[in-house]
Amino acid sequence: MRDLVILGSTGSIGVQALEIVRSHPDKFRVLALSAGSSNYPVLAEQAREFNVPVIATSGERAPLTALFQGEVIDGPQSASQVAAIPCDIVLNAITGSIGLGPTLSALSSGNKVALANKESLVAGGELVTDYGRDRIIPVDSEHSALAQAMRSGAAGEIKKVILTASGGPFRKRRDLSDVTLEDALAHPTWDMGRVVTINSATMVNKGLEIIEAHHLFGTPYKSIETVIHPQSVVHSMVEFRDGSTIAQASPPNMKGPIAYAISEGERLSSVMPAVDWSKGSSWDFEPLDNERFPAVLLAKRCGELGTAVTAMYNAANEEAVAAFIAGKIGFLGIVDLLEKVVQKLGGGAVSQLRSLEDVSAIEKDARILARELMGA
Repeated sequence: MRDLVILGSTGSIGVQALEIVRSHPDKFRVLALSAGSSNYPVLAEQAREFNVPVIATSGERAPLTALFQGEVIDGPQSASQVAAIPCDIVLNAITGSIGLGPTLSALSSGNKVALANKESLVAGGELVTDYGRDRIIPVDSEHSALAQAMRSGAAGEIKKVILTASGGPFRKRRDLSDVTLEDALAHPTWDMGRVVTINSATMVNKGLEIIEAHHLFGTPYKSIETVIHPQSVVHSMVEFRDGSTIAQASPPNMKGPIAYAISEGERLSSVMPAVDWSKGSSWDFEPLDNERFPAVLLAKRCGELGTAVTAMYNAANEEAVAAFIAGKIGFLGIVDLLEKVVQKLGGGAVSQLRSLEDVSAIEKDARILARELMGA
């Protein structure tokens, strides 16, 4: 029996994690849940169903206490507070750089973290990995695939890792100048939240995943590649020095990576459908068009400059995506804004982050500049 704390329980990853708990009640016990203030009834219902003693919200507790009889923690630090509860695994499924604080809180308390919040590594870098890479279990399908494929050889035998990308809704679209919000949210493969879906459309998400892979596995940026794979069945690959490539394949379904993470690598039964080998299928692979999707190379350049610059990249992107959703900038303006922020601030960035306060200060500068550049 593994004790879990789930941060972001009402989002897609959190909901699927609880579905896994529901179908494997002998494997998991949920000690605490946290979520934002937008879905109190769902959070309270989750707590009642899974007999969770503690829930946390970034909003006010009053509306929750009317729905839930257990302990309620509220306020901006509530997720960090429950992340410190002694347990086997903290699943961090919070979206955005606000997830960094809870990740550090969990690790500093001795907990392992099943990390779906890639921004923790993009913005925090060595602040997170200094606790030990063995304490961080990837949830992203690409990084889960890499972790599984890496079991086929020793670390010194790995030549490079290859992250697959669906290509998003604009893989074949040449003119991106008139992309609408509706267009950007029409992902052909995955059902995700707005921010992640737009990040997939710009390929910023793949840039974030490259930075995440570097920190998770200690892989040099020059040894991380991206390939377009529209079917999203092969989630990532590892190439070894003898020329062999090991791939992890499964239909596009996040329950597999979530279950693999919260069970610490145990193969649970009946988690998701397998590939149906009785039916014909074709898997396509093609190189990434870096001219149309410059976000990936920009992410690599930021990574080479250090975590302070990748924190800028992420913060500027969060501002740009919010502006795009609000109709204040066009689709192409997102990555253009990232480039401008990094160009202006990246050269003077500190070489090493010493604290969460360092990250917050760097992100604040990037956000302020992004807003100024957008005329906000």
